[in-house]
This record gives sequence, C-alpha cells and structure tokens, in this order.
Amino acid sequence: MKKIEKLRIIPLGGLNEIGKNLTLIECGRDIIAIDCGLAFPNEEMPGVDYVIPDMQYIVKNVDRFRAVFLTHGHEDHIGGIPYLLKQINVPIYGTPLTLGIVENKLREFNLLKSAQLHVVHSGDVIKAGNMSVELIHVNHSIADAVAFAVHTPCGTIVHTGDFKIDVTPIHGQMIDLARFGELGKKGVLALLCESTNVERPGFAMSERKVGDSFDSIFRSAEKKRIIIATFASNVDRVQQIINTAIRFKRKVAVSGRSMVTVLEVARQLGYMEIPNGVLIDIEKVNKYPPEKIVIITTGSQGEPMSALYRMAYSDHKVVEITSSDLIVLSANAIPGNEKFVSRVVNELFRSGADVVYESYAGVHVSGHACQEEIKLMIGLVKPKFFIPIHGEYRHLKKNTQMAKTMGIPDSNIVLADIGNIIEVSSDSINVVGTVPSGITLVDGYGIGDVGNVVLRDRKHLSQDGLVVVAAVVDSTNRTLLTDPEILSRGFVYIKENASLMRDVRKLAVAVIEECAAENYEEWVYNVRTRLRDRLSKYIYEHTKRRPMILPVVKDL
Repeated sequence: MKKIEKLRIIPLGGLNEIGKNLTLIECGRDIIAIDCGLAFPNEEMPGVDYVIPDMQYIVKNVDRFRAVFLTHGHEDHIGGIPYLLKQINVPIYGTPLTLGIVENKLREFNLLKSAQLHVVHSGDVIKAGNMSVELIHVNHSIADAVAFAVHTPCGTIVHTGDFKIDVTPIHGQMIDLARFGELGKKGVLALLCESTNVERPGFAMSERKVGDSFDSIFRSAEKKRIIIATFASNVDRVQQIINTAIRFKRKVAVSGRSMVTVLEVARQLGYMEIPNGVLIDIEKVNKYPPEKIVIITTGSQGEPMSALYRMAYSDHKVVEITSSDLIVLSANAIPGNEKFVSRVVNELFRSGADVVYESYAGVHVSGHACQEEIKLMIGLVKPKFFIPIHGEYRHLKKNTQMAKTMGIPDSNIVLADIGNIIEVSSDSINVVGTVPSGITLVDGYGIGDVGNVVLRDRKHLSQDGLVVVAAVVDSTNRTLLTDPEILSRGFVYIKENASLMRDVRKLAVAVIEECAAENYEEWVYNVRTRLRDRLSKYIYEHTKRRPMILPVVKDL
C-alpha cells in the first residue's frame, strides 16, 4: 500500500465571512468534514432565508466521504446539515446536546428516520477511514462544545472549533488545556484556530459575570416586567436567567420557537435544571403582575419576525410593550446585524420601555477566545503550521500576526479562502489549487434556485419598481384589439402621473403598430423585446428611473 505523505485541508465556508463553517480534511482516498453550518442573508439578498456552503465537491466525492463531525450546536456550525442530507446520507457525529438540536432540525425536514446520527463524548476517538478523530472538551457559549484532534498518517491536525477559556463555567468542566498540551508535546502538524475575537486583547470574561449583572438588573427593576433577549442556543445564559428569576420570586415564560425547542432539548438531556412551577406558558403572562414575570425571548439580533421584533412592532400575539417593561439584550450584534438591532431598540424605546443593550452593562460575554487565549492555545499545541479560520479577512489577518508573535514563521502560515486546497506535508504547506465553492441560497423550499440573476431582479424591483404593459393583438391581421393597459408597482402612483402613463400607452401603441408593419414572422416576440427597450429608454429620459419593464402580449 502506498504511503500517504501529504494531506489536504479544504475550507468550504467560514473564511473571509462570518458563518456557514465547513472544513474538509482529505487524506488519501478518505474525506471527513468538520461542521456544516449556515449564514444569514445580508441586505444584498432580498427574500433569501439562509445561505449555505456550496457542497458539490462533497456530493461528487460521496464514495470517499466518511463522516461529518460537529463541534457544537450553533446554527453557523450545524444549520447546513439538513441540506447536505437531502443530497447524500452520511454519518453525523456530535455530542449529546449538539445532536439533540440537530434531531429537531431533521424532524422538521422529515429526515430524522433515515439520518445516521452517532452520539459521542469528549475523550472519544472515532475511526474514519485512515483518520482517527479525537474529541477534546472546550468552553463556548453553548454546552457540549468540542475541538478535534484529527490523527492522520501524515500527522495530527488540531481544529479548535469555537472556544474560550472559562475557568468557572456554568455547566461542566473548564476547557481541557492538559490534553492540548499533551498533543503539543507529541507534535502537531497544523493548527486550525478560530479568529472571531482576535481583535480583542486579554481574556474573554467568564459566563458567571453575566449572572452578577442579572442580579443587579433584577434588583433595580423591582416594579417592572423583565424581558431578556438572547441566543436560543446559549443554554448557560438561559439557565442563569432562570436562576436569577427564582431568587427574585418571578415566573418565567419563553417566547420564540427556537428558544422553546432548545430549552426542551436541554432539559431532557440534563443540561438545564428548572424546578417545577417556575415556567409558565407565554399565553398566561398577562395574568400576573409585571413585577412577577420574566420573559426569555429570541430576537437579540433584531431578526425580522423574531419574537422580540414582533413585540417591538406591536405584532406579538400576547406581549405588548409598555412603560412597565425593562428589556435586556443579552447578546452582541453579529457583524452585519447592527442596523437590525438598532431599529428594534428604537422601537422598544418608542413604546416607552427601558432598554439595556450597551456592552458596558455586563449582560453579555463572548464565547470566543480573545488574544491571550489564542496565544495560550498556540503555545500549548506548538503547531508546525498555522491556518486561521472562522472570521472575516481582518480577523484571519490579525490571527496570523498572533501566530507570528508566538514564533511560527511566516512561511508556515496560510491565509486561505474558501475553495482553496491547502496541501500539507511534514515539511511544507501550500495552496495548490481550488475546488468548486461559494454560496447556495435557500429561499423557502427552493435550494440553489435563486441565483445572481434572480437577486439582481429582486434588487431592481426593490429599488425602481415595475411597469407592466399588457396588450391583446390579433396575430393573423397584426392588429391591436384594445388599447394597452399600463400597470405600475413601486414606480409611480398612476393617478398622480396620468400624463406620463398616457404617453407610455401612446408609445406602446406606436411600437406595436411599427412591429406589425415589418415583415417578421415572429413579430409578437419582436413586440415584447422592442417594448421593453423603447419604454425603458423613454421612462428614463423623463424620470431618470429604470423600473423593470414587463411586456405581456397576448395573441389571439
């Protein structure tokens, strides 16, 4: 059997972007994936629900693909799993809470019965082809997070996943620094290290600091109803809110489907402890005085249609925001979501509520490693090669600088992009090519059927509107049977622009008659094309706008 001297690392997501994390490790004929996440659409993607990685390289190499290993249960690491399993059925490995969340997602997609889900724990080692994947416990903003040591014939690759060093975690033990140190002593070929918080100096604060802040907030809001928005998957944060509510003798209600789902999973698996009688149904909150209620809700990122968003815009079926409310945003805005968060905060203030959202209020701590933690990780692992992952370009660049300060030479560091094939041997690391990569847009039940052309049309419609020209013609006699009808949507109000619409109608008649007089067999097709061109030019000359022109010509 030929000795394997090189392996390949292929990031398909999570580099030069926030979210949709997916990394392939390819050794000989065997391929594994670490994580398979999604990202949320930006303002340039109107109507899109989710963004997932381009997975065609995995699908084309299904005969070599061994398994997906999940670091933790956040959407940017597991959200793409249902879309992958719709194309190929492969084994999925994850810790109990991670797979508990995945199971709920797969149930929604009717994929749970066929899915190959394998529950594993920190310290386990799973064979995957010629590789062995070891799970290492880490701290993060969700319980049951792990890093991976991938042992291959070429050497050991360490993938940190999302991590921080929390010596006083709410649930479980602190990060297994000892195991990282042991791996470093034995020799690590390459370290794939997260970069999300690399711009922040020092260490990330412990989750327990948030509990102290909650105590202070509850004490100062004795006469108010308290509404706290946080990430549904932040089980430790939700547990602290509930603990504080119990101390201040308040009932707790939960709003938001994802919040309800994660809470149920966490309770069933023993990751949360909630005494009987503490939780009440969201439908019953108005039966209690404000000072006896805490509502835990989704929507900390200002997502349209989230529970907090509906509350802010008076569209929630139960909760109406008033001056007797104190709202706490227990999360930092993900890059790109700042505008959404600001809008929701403004609406909450307009409703008369007090809002705590400032970072100095101490109601949120990050789950990602800051500079000193990253340095400590590099110092323990002592990798020969370094690849920054999980972040925008500035984060990845800053992380390479961290590695250099720890003594890793520039020639041993790769600042890659998605789709790059990073080839690693015992003495070299290089980008040697690319594989198909990019984004796949999910819109409703459609996966990948919304492309650049559709997005361009949606943006065009949102910016300049639509003008529809509807005409009925006699294809035999080449005559117009009725005057064309002009409809405008999002362009101008027809009643206030009657003269413009009359001129557009006259031009449409002239174009149709002009085409009828020409000796073209496919004259109706020619009418549609010429109407679009001529009307677009005319409208721009008179309005300096470019609405989408949609000619509808019915031939009888």
